Amino acid sequence: MIRRGRKGDIFEIERLLYQVQKVHADIRPDIFRHGQKKYTTEELENLLQDNSRPIFVHENDEYKIDGYIFCVYQITKDSRSLYDRKVLYIDDLCVDERCRGNSIGTQLYEYAVKFAKENHFDSITLNVWNGNDIAYQFYEKCGLTPLKTMMELKIK
Repeated sequence: MIRRGRKGDIFEIERLLYQVQKVHADIRPDIFRHGQKKYTTEELENLLQDNSRPIFVHENDEYKIDGYIFCVYQITKDSRSLYDRKVLYIDDLCVDERCRGNSIGTQLYEYAVKFAKENHFDSITLNVWNGNDIAYQFYEKCGLTPLKTMMELKIK
């Protein structure tokens, strides 16, 4: 079952946040700190109450959270150079490492697409770190295509 996240889910969400952090820290240890997570407990509490940043969770038959998708409304309005747009940005998607390969990620992504359509978004965007080939291939399989490329020159 996929539903909106709530305060009682924080412990399970934090467990998954550590898993995502490890993936990123293994790929880019020069950017991501091992053993950390993206949000504090207090920040998660606030996010779970923010309607412009919905968090959806996948709950299994034992009422445990085995995946989540963090979304963010990105609205461009009255810009001189850009058209008005309502974009649903996927800030984070995680499936518990013990449950991967069971289509939970696909279900979460499709739920976000349905949510975006029902709420009249123009598109969905997300970022994937280079080197996270499994995630990149997953998103390609879901039908996403590159929008832009951020480039880097390491100085150190």
